[in-house]
Amino acid sequence: MSVMVWGCVSANARISLIFLPQGLKINSATYQELILEQEISVAGQNLFRNNTWIFQQDSAPAHASKSTQDWLRAKKIEFISKDEWPPSCPDLNPLDYSGWANLEARACAKPHKSLDSLKLFLQREWRKYHRMSCEMQ
Repeated sequence: MSVMVWGCVSANARISLIFLPQGLKINSATYQELILEQEISVAGQNLFRNNTWIFQQDSAPAHASKSTQDWLRAKKIEFISKDEWPPSCPDLNPLDYSGWANLEARACAKPHKSLDSLKLFLQREWRKYHRMSCEMQ
């Protein structure tokens, strides 16, 4: 049993996990529609209001595509462009550095009866994610 999730953290907060549909292939269009439009645009306004913030992604193809970079520019979201981002540098991304591995290890430590129980477990564990230490508490 598996599930694809997306998450986002800042020094001030974390966005609730986003559960993506089973079998969905993430490309630039789905990333822009399901994550950037529905989550980042809204969360940026809610979390930071009129303060300056910079959106940081990794170098996944959907993140680094010209289409996604152009979408962010058009929406006036300040971000680190793919030209400024090291190609493979998980220590600059706390979720890639340890967050996802910790969450996966906890989720796989015991079997889940259903996809819904797995999702509930992941949501509970995600709420334990400590943004300053980048560790699950």
